[in-house]
This record gives sequence, C-alpha cells and structure tokens, in this order.
Amino acid sequence: MPQRLTPLEVSLLVLDTAHAPAHVATVDVFDARPDGLDYERLIALIRERIAYVPRYRQRLRDVPARLAAPIWVDDENFDLTFHVRRSALPRPGTIDQLREFVGRVVARRMDRSRPLWEMYVVEGLEGDRFALVAKTHLTLVDGVDNVDIGQVLLDVDPQGDLTTAESWRPLAEPGAVELVAGALWESAQDPALAWQNLQGAATGALGVAMAVAEAVGGVGGAVVDLIEDALLGGRPRSKSPLSGVISEQRRVALVALSLVDLKAIRDEHDHTVNDVILAVVAGALRSWLLTRGESLPNGRELTALVPMSVTEDDGEPTSLGSQVAPHLQALPVGEPNALMRLHQVAYATQAHKDTGRAVDARTLSDIAGFAPTTLHSLGVRVSTEMLRRQHDVLVTNVPGPQVALFAAGERLVASYPVLPLGGGHLLAIGVTSYDGQVFFGLTADRDAVSDLDVLVQCLHDATEELLDTTVRARSLRQPTRKASAAAKKAAASKSAARQEARRATSQRRAAMRNLASRAVEIGTQATRVPGGGGRPPTLRSAPTPPSTMPRTTTEKSAAAKKSAPVKKSASAKKSAPAKKSAKRTATVKKTPAKEPAPAKRTPAKRTPVKKAAPVNKTATRDQA
Repeated sequence: MPQRLTPLEVSLLVLDTAHAPAHVATVDVFDARPDGLDYERLIALIRERIAYVPRYRQRLRDVPARLAAPIWVDDENFDLTFHVRRSALPRPGTIDQLREFVGRVVARRMDRSRPLWEMYVVEGLEGDRFALVAKTHLTLVDGVDNVDIGQVLLDVDPQGDLTTAESWRPLAEPGAVELVAGALWESAQDPALAWQNLQGAATGALGVAMAVAEAVGGVGGAVVDLIEDALLGGRPRSKSPLSGVISEQRRVALVALSLVDLKAIRDEHDHTVNDVILAVVAGALRSWLLTRGESLPNGRELTALVPMSVTEDDGEPTSLGSQVAPHLQALPVGEPNALMRLHQVAYATQAHKDTGRAVDARTLSDIAGFAPTTLHSLGVRVSTEMLRRQHDVLVTNVPGPQVALFAAGERLVASYPVLPLGGGHLLAIGVTSYDGQVFFGLTADRDAVSDLDVLVQCLHDATEELLDTTVRARSLRQPTRKASAAAKKAAASKSAARQEARRATSQRRAAMRNLASRAVEIGTQATRVPGGGGRPPTLRSAPTPPSTMPRTTTEKSAAAKKSAPVKKSASAKKSAPAKKSAKRTATVKKTPAKEPAPAKRTPAKRTPVKKAAPVNKTATRDQA
C-alpha cells in the first residue's frame, strides 16, 4: 500500500512557498583525478546507490477532494539525467563564484510533479576541483525508512568498485477511485487517523490559499502571513535583529575553520566542541550586530534553536541509532568577554548533558556513510515543531567522520550544509565537521542581509579571540582559509600599523636611554676628583661655561687672598656691590656653608680661573 504523508510533512509541504522553499542543500567539494572528472562514473554511482533510497524515485500524488494526505507513488517517467545536472564555472572558478551559484540554486523551488530532489555537478573550480550541489526536500527524508542520498554516495575505499545497477520497474499508480476508497476506509478503521486526515485536508486547503495569495501579490502577501501564523502559531520577535520579511532570493556564505583550533580551546577550558562552536557563533553575531549599529548591553541574549541528538523517544525517530529533538539555546551576545561567553554557553548546554539523553559526537561520527546530510534535514524538520516558540536563529551542528571519504574515486575535501529560511527568519547556520575541518554554511536573505561577508570575517575573529585564551595558541594555530583580496589588504594595513607602533616605541625608548646616559656622564665629569682623594665622589652639577656666567666678586677675592679662610671669603661676598650681588642672586642660589673645606685643594680642570684659590664644596655648588 502506498505510504501517506504525516501531518508534519503536510505542513512542510504547505509552507514550501516561493519566499521560503523547504529544502536542505549540501555543497560537497571534491578533488578531481589527474585525468579530470569522470562524469559517467559518477552517474553510474548515483544510479547504483539510489536503490538504497527508493523515495528518490517517487513523487507526490494528491487524493481527490483532499480527503486525506497525499501519498508517495513511483514516478513512471523517472529520468536520472533530469535530476543530476551538469554545470560549470568560468575557469578558474573561485569559492565566491560557487556560493553565488549555490545562492541562485537554493532560492528556486522544485517541480512537485517529479521526485523532490536535484543535484548539480559544478566543474571548473580552481585547484582541479569540482562541487556536487544537492537539494533535498524536507518531506523526502524522514530518518525512519529514508535517508539523504548523500549519505550512501560516499565510501572509505577510494576504489569503490561499482556493481551493475538492478533494473527498476515502477509500480502502477492507483486511480482516483482507489485513492478515495482507501482514504475513507482508513478513516473508518482508525478515528485518530480520521482526525489526522481532517487536519491534512484543512492544511491542504490553506496551502491552496497560500499559493493563490502568492500568485496575486499585494493583499495576498498579508493573507500568506495570516496563514503562516495559523500554521506556526506565531512569528519571530519583532524586536529581534534577525527577523524580518524575507524575499525570494538568497545569499550564501561558506566558511572553513580548523578542528584542531577548536579542540585546543575545548581542552584548555574543559568544554565540548559543540560548546566552542556555539560560543564562536555568539561572538561572531555580537561583532556583526555591532557593525550594524545594534545596541548590545551586557546581558543581551539571542535565542538559537539548536536540534540535539537524544536517546529517548521524545524526538523524531531515526534509523541512525538516535533521535533528534529541538533545543532552545541562549547565545550571550551582550557579553564582551570571549571566555565568559564560552562559559555561559557551556553552562546552558550542561542542563541537556545532565539529562543523560545526549548522544556524544563519536557515536554520531561513527554512523555508516556520511550521516550529516541526513541529520541536518532531520534537524530542520523538528525545528518546525518549535516555531510556535519564538527564537532568533536556527543553528544545526553535526559531527561527521574524521577520515577521508570518496565518491567514484574522487576525494571529498569539504562539505557545507545550506539550510532553508523559515518564515520571518533572515539567517540560518549549518555546521558540519569532517576530516579535521569544521565547515559553516550561512544562508541569509539577499535583500535584508547584504553584509554577510562581514559575518564571515567575524566568525574568524571570534575563533581568534578564543584561541588567544589558550596557552598553546601559537603552536596549534593552523591556517583556516585562503584569504580574499579585501582580507589580505586589511591584514596588511593592521600589520603595517603594528610595525609603525613598535618602531615609534623603540625610538622613544632609545631616546630615553641616551638621555639617561648623557645625564650620568655629565654628573660623573662634575664629581671626578684628580689623584684619587680620600672621600668618595658626590653627584654635582656641571660647571657653567665662562661665556654664560661672569666672574663674581667671590672669585676675585679668592684669587687675591689664597690663604684666607672661607669665612672671610663669605664676608667679602657680603661687601660686594649691590648690583653684582643682585645679579648673582638672580642667577645663583646661595647656600650658607656649614663645614669649612680643607686649606689646600686642587681646583677642577674646567674652571675658567687660571690661579684660583681652593674653594669649598658649598661655594662650588653655589657657582653651579
């Protein structure tokens, strides 16, 4: 019997509008072989592995009169080459050109008359690389019987011998009478199922109204908002800086960080890598919002919806050994200290860890294949259940395998998740760790968020802030990306400014050292005593040159009376003319002598008087 959509999947189908396409994308970057991409081998791999995900060859079939939810039926006209499309960038294609391509691809809705998935093989990337951009509708992956096709395409073995794909024959599609009879029979047998069918019919009617309103535009936009409010029970907080009216266009950014750096922060502060990633996101959002002029007082928080893997049966069941449940996480964007932000985030996640339901990263990374593609879809699915509770941003973080994986012999080097935007949300962040790297995929509304590149730089700056708190930062830090031209120019300007500051500081220090050395030299010359002397030298001022200080009456009296005591010399000073005494008082401060100097003393070498009588220390200091 054909499988019917669940009420949650019906809601996802209804909310899939031109402004908010309901699909998750993944950007996988591969190293091509020396002889280039073997496109035919890649197509053969997809044709073989699609047998493990049978829903990828099924399409939706509505029930007449919407008596029940739509069902999945085999697509009799399934064409693999329609879903796997070949594209290319102008060589050498840059990462910026790739993200522009991805932004246009994820903004388009998929054809509901065909299986709801697409894949683009993008050639021409620099470094002899190519990208695989896959889009999968949220209704296609339930985690119970169906996983994402990206999980079954990758192998640990680089050879990966292909087997001949089994021939597939679609089952006959049921007719309208059979569909109506089946819906009525199910409703009669199970009242709960009858209630679900009624809900599905009402939701489907709202979906038709939304489609008509979108086509009409104008007043129809308000009708779409009312229907979304009826389905979701509310919209994001109007005061949130990350909420607003979303357009039909998207802007995508791709960021890669080193897992070694994040583990160094984890080990230094005894937290988890998930805590470090959320702290990096909080710090980046803080810096980014400050550049936009937002006021972020201490204590300001943003609420992130972070789906978590759990072991109990309160989340959506999966075939991966765990379940996914929604979790609201506070991001302390008002905290200016990076280390305090990390501690606050870790404290908030500790409550989830203490429940004993958390699934560790090793368990998730050991899942066969490449599980992050499936887990990101499940995280977005369960996030729709939390839309009735207000939040600001969706953040999914899934650990992947830390070994190299291959698809048709081509090595996977990067995997970026690209999440959809919910109604009224302007930003979504997906994170995947793989083979020593952590890859961020940022999805934003193209019209409302024109500065997404600034947020990319803020992610790197937030990581550097946390790295600066570790004692092993310098030795463990690894290059995280190839900087753009603008980033290189900004880094060069900062480096030049730092070098100029260091040069100026060195010059000031050298000048101070020279000044101190000169002062010591002058003092030593002034206090040097020829012949040794019995008393230790004392610090004295240098004698004043004769050209700047006239000969005083004291000096004349000392020359005339060699054997005269010092007291008489002092009395001679007092008997000097008033004019000379006033002049000497203005230039030289007099200090009364307390002790008489020795009767005979050799004068200093630099004194201008040829036959000068020995003077005491006090007189010499007065002349200076």
